[in-house]
Amino acid sequence: MRKPGNSASARPPGGVGGRHSRRRFLQRAAVAAGLPLLAPASVFGANGKIVMGCIGVGGQGTRGMAGGIWAPEGGFIAQSRVRVVAVCDVDRRHRENARRIVNERYGNQDCRAYRDFRELLARPDIDALLIATGDRWHPLISIAAAKAGKDMYCEKPISLTISELLAMRETMDRYGAIFQMGTQQRSSQSFRFACELVRNGYLGELKEVVVAVGGGPTFRECPYPPEPVPEWLDYDLWLGPIPWRPYSARFVGGWMGYRDCSGGEMTNWGAHHFDIAQWGIGSELSGPVEILPPDGRDIRHLTYRYPNGVILTRDPQRMQRECGHDNGVMFFGTEGKLAVWRYDLRTWPERLKRVRLKPTDLHLHEANNHHTDFLNSVYDRSLPGSNIHVAVRSLTVCHLGNIAYELGRPIHWNPDTESFDHDPEASRLLFRPMRAPWRL
Repeated sequence: MRKPGNSASARPPGGVGGRHSRRRFLQRAAVAAGLPLLAPASVFGANGKIVMGCIGVGGQGTRGMAGGIWAPEGGFIAQSRVRVVAVCDVDRRHRENARRIVNERYGNQDCRAYRDFRELLARPDIDALLIATGDRWHPLISIAAAKAGKDMYCEKPISLTISELLAMRETMDRYGAIFQMGTQQRSSQSFRFACELVRNGYLGELKEVVVAVGGGPTFRECPYPPEPVPEWLDYDLWLGPIPWRPYSARFVGGWMGYRDCSGGEMTNWGAHHFDIAQWGIGSELSGPVEILPPDGRDIRHLTYRYPNGVILTRDPQRMQRECGHDNGVMFFGTEGKLAVWRYDLRTWPERLKRVRLKPTDLHLHEANNHHTDFLNSVYDRSLPGSNIHVAVRSLTVCHLGNIAYELGRPIHWNPDTESFDHDPEASRLLFRPMRAPWRL
């Protein structure tokens, strides 16, 4: 990688050719003819397999690729329709470990390992990506991937700011890229059924939703003294677009606790639970109009008001009192309530849990496996459950909460224009400058 001050940017080197150009040509031709966006298997690799690369193969990236606590089905590498051919990480230890896992899985030595994601994106044989870097990198890599003709499964949270979200959505739409955010609760039967009960009126009129997300809105300073950069890490590329600071093992190891790198638990667990709240409210393509910060109660307390009168609160203590769980979502209606968490559902009255939806009821997007939901979309060009439009709206709710925390006062959001009306102070928090040469 060229150092800051040179002409490197998030745009990958080289053009997009070969099979990928053909796939994009077929998609655009289908649009012009008014046909579904189908990508025939012959457009993909040998035997019709989706050829994948994995960018960011530390803990979460390895789990998404090869299986683990949140990928018990074995990750993408176990999918019969997938062939992983490349891995990338700025940490040599991670990329060599990932390459070993891939080669052992397939019984060969074909997997390539890259330090710089732009080299991987330049490969015309790669159809799709798993992106599991730190949050700060998600917008830049996703946008560059779409321009390079790739589809992508990106771990949450997918941005540090709302302006990054809007840029990502615009790019995915422009290039016809399939994008799925790694919010696997969308592919859980219990979460889907909870939202179907709410959306179909089985709780009566929805009045309030409680989201239980732990962690406060404050972020640590970084007072650690400088340390030598280890030889296995490209620290400049690890920092990427965030402000430069001396290397410290505690900073690198605990990056989620620093505002430059993360939105904290509001965007970490919030990406999951606010997403489910939006789904149940029926606002997955809209959002709140007012956000109120804490008023002397638990510092985690936060209130959102929606155009239809529904109140959404971040209040883990209340959920703990109501059902004994402090991580999940509760819905309160005029005729009942329910609580849902990983991966269980409780209803009041209890009979609601045994409801069988009628054919005339609203049936929400169903996917029994988050990875296969993405792969199905790559094949048939349909929208996955956690598509870019849903992801942008869910993460916007999380970012709005952090903005309310930071300003310490109510803020008013226009979900139609996705902007603050007549509030320049809040508007300035919609974006953050990036360290040169990185830019959207």
